Amino acid sequence: MFDDITQNPELTNRGSQQLQREELAREYTEEPLTQQAVQMNTANGVQCPHCGTINEPEALFCASCGNPIGKSTCPNCGAPVDPDADFCETCRHYIRTDVCSFCGAPLTGQEAFCPECGSPRGGIVCPVCRTLNDFSFCRQCGTPLTEEARQMMEKVREMPEYKEMQRLANEIQQMEMTPPYSSERDVLRDQKNSKLRERVLKLLAEDRGIANLVIPEPRHKRMGQGEYEAQKQERLNRLAEILEQMAQPPQPKPAQVRNYAMACKPQGMRLAWECNFKHALHSSPCGCAKPQMGGKWIILGKNTRQEIKDDI
Repeated sequence: MFDDITQNPELTNRGSQQLQREELAREYTEEPLTQQAVQMNTANGVQCPHCGTINEPEALFCASCGNPIGKSTCPNCGAPVDPDADFCETCRHYIRTDVCSFCGAPLTGQEAFCPECGSPRGGIVCPVCRTLNDFSFCRQCGTPLTEEARQMMEKVREMPEYKEMQRLANEIQQMEMTPPYSSERDVLRDQKNSKLRERVLKLLAEDRGIANLVIPEPRHKRMGQGEYEAQKQERLNRLAEILEQMAQPPQPKPAQVRNYAMACKPQGMRLAWECNFKHALHSSPCGCAKPQMGGKWIILGKNTRQEIKDDI
């Protein structure tokens, strides 16, 4: 009935089933060989998940690409941490015993004070907010706690970029304290207050015998909604540009990154530290496990929904 075997469904199905059985048989026979080969390759070492290089069993970093190839655990809470992390983001404790958390100097692990900077191994209590800190700047209020931190802050505040950044932050803060007009009624009320102010100043000048009085403009002049939003956004954009320019590149010592970043933080703005490690947001680099990878400050709005990982 069927001249062509390919047109016979029964034979075709039987043929395809036979092929499927043969393919499955090959898979089942080849899979153990593959697994066995991998086991033989990794029996005497640890395979790097990044480049595939076989490393020594006790190696924490790949000898070929330099990436971490295993996980360590926090000595305080037992949470997994990267081998090159010096801070546990779970229990928020400094976990290195061989490196000073304040200056990055090497330690033997037995000192009560760092021989390089003199900081106590148990941390420093902030004199302003009474927070116990493991690093040179207070994670709560940003106060410098060591002489090195104070010197770094003085140097940074002399930088033109920081001066402009702080000026913009002050102007934004002043604008937020002087909200724009919300209606025509607010404009009329403000005009009446301005005339009353001028009259009072003139009367005071006459009583004191001052002639040719020059009445200064109000320090915080109110604006319309459109002008207010435009000027505020202009300042925010410029501030964001400077923060981007002052972003911290990767450094060998985590203490260097933490200290410089904290010294660069402008006052009066709600900021978050965006780390290059996990691109997470922290209240400061003091809450990042690997600040040596760099990061930057970013501006947070009042009603932002961005989550700060270690907000305090």
